[in-house]
Amino acid sequence: MMATITARDFMVTRLTTLTPDMDVHDAIKLLLRHRISGAPVVGPRDQYLGVFSERCSMQVILDAAYEQLPSSQVGMFMDTKAMTIAPDTQLLSIAQAFLLTNYRRLPVIDEDGVLLGQVSRRDVLNATVDILKPAKSVRESSFLYISALKTREEAPVG
Repeated sequence: MMATITARDFMVTRLTTLTPDMDVHDAIKLLLRHRISGAPVVGPRDQYLGVFSERCSMQVILDAAYEQLPSSQVGMFMDTKAMTIAPDTQLLSIAQAFLLTNYRRLPVIDEDGVLLGQVSRRDVLNATVDILKPAKSVRESSFLYISALKTREEAPVG
């Protein structure tokens, strides 16, 4: 069942996005205000360009301290090599990507490079929490079945 769930089924589509010409101070304030650790950076017509995150903000702090902040635009600090996924990427592949990387979010991009949504680690957990419940009940029912067999073996045959 998990193999049939794709990013399209549970991605978040209402996103806080940034533009490359946005001031980094405003971008950092936006991340803090929305209590998010990063946001996709988009160009015209929602063309995905990269991600600006708390990690990128650390470079802003260092540049401000050592180089008097040579640029104050998000585009100079965003991560343009951040991993992205397609809308048909399967849930288990997404979970594995999160397990093997430090990414907290994966932008969902179509074949034309347009940002469609985003999947976070928490989104994966929410998508699987109900699916994982039946696995527990299967174990319980197996235990009950074994208990019933044991009881039947102990009962005198009449």
